[in-house]
Amino acid sequence: MSLHNHQSIASIDAIDWNACALPLDCPYQPFVDHRFLLALEQSGCVSEETGWIPSHIQLKQNGETVGVVPMYLKYHSRGEYVFDYSWADAFQRAGRNYYPKYQVCVPFTPVTGARILVKHTQAKKEIESSLIQQIIDLTDNMGASSAHITFMKQSEWSMTKFAGLLQRMDLQFHWTNEEYDSFDDFVSQLTSKKRKNIRRERRDVMENNLRIEWLTGSDLREEHWDVFYEFYLETSSRKWGSAYLNREFFSLVSTTMSERILLILCRRGTKYIAGALNFLGDETLYGRNWGCIEHYPFLHFELCYYQAMEYAIQHRLQSLEAGAQGGHKFARGYRAEPTYSAHYIANTQFRAAVAQFLADEVQYVRRDLEYLDSQSPFKERTLSIPGSDEAKTLIDVREA
Repeated sequence: MSLHNHQSIASIDAIDWNACALPLDCPYQPFVDHRFLLALEQSGCVSEETGWIPSHIQLKQNGETVGVVPMYLKYHSRGEYVFDYSWADAFQRAGRNYYPKYQVCVPFTPVTGARILVKHTQAKKEIESSLIQQIIDLTDNMGASSAHITFMKQSEWSMTKFAGLLQRMDLQFHWTNEEYDSFDDFVSQLTSKKRKNIRRERRDVMENNLRIEWLTGSDLREEHWDVFYEFYLETSSRKWGSAYLNREFFSLVSTTMSERILLILCRRGTKYIAGALNFLGDETLYGRNWGCIEHYPFLHFELCYYQAMEYAIQHRLQSLEAGAQGGHKFARGYRAEPTYSAHYIANTQFRAAVAQFLADEVQYVRRDLEYLDSQSPFKERTLSIPGSDEAKTLIDVREA
């Protein structure tokens, strides 16, 4: 085994990277694709200037790449969506430096996926364990305060406990396509009140004489990215004060992987006024960014949720993920799903304090998940009945 640490993903062969990140027997996931990560770096969105210094791990065995990790050295906590600001503040007040730290993730992308990327071999678990240990060793050798693996798959998360990492849970809202034949088929599964609300929202939007377009592959042109970037900047400045992505990123990612992009644009007459950017997996549609320059009630829901649902139903995709936060998604047919992260804290005393914090936090997250499950907007919901080997379907009494 030989370990290599890279300050640019361009120095890792794309075929070697994708052989680990995108195994053929697993559904395609666009955000760990070499092309996506390379576009972030080539555009300058990920760079030393933005506080995201690439430090990717490549593990070779007998000259063959068997594992890679998308990792960054960071001097802030922006663009991560698993918040550790309170940890940083406590460590700073104790007279220690929380930054730099290591972050294993896809920058600016709160989407669950594999983070410890290993080529399928008989020694897969051993290689995964080795890569996790390399993350710990690099953190200690660098003198960094910590290393954080965020939005990881549950199978990876379960494994990190044995390496001594602290485990954290949160939740997102995802929509599942239950083999619906149409959008109306989906809506018919909701309670009466939720059905009426969604139909009213869609009707109110379209009464403004708006037209909606789905663009993907060769249909995507620079003029589309010009208008979408204007929308994106408007929303970014309003919500976060600054934009993580620049105009060049959209051109680069469209040039290299347009077949994995769905851009939903809305226009009034000949003028584009709003848009939503999505990426396509084999089974999942991922909603990422949205913006508008003319505001209409429920336009956000139409472009980001209802149009995405229609596309997923029409193209037989199994699920839709629309990013972090947004409890309003729940009332529109999304279900609460847990998300997972793992954290290595170098300082033993601080590690113990964070461990206690996480032990308390996870109880609140589990209660939220249980509560949201009990408040499902669907007419029927499936609950696991204690003491039974089978799940039983219960009719939601609110429908009656």
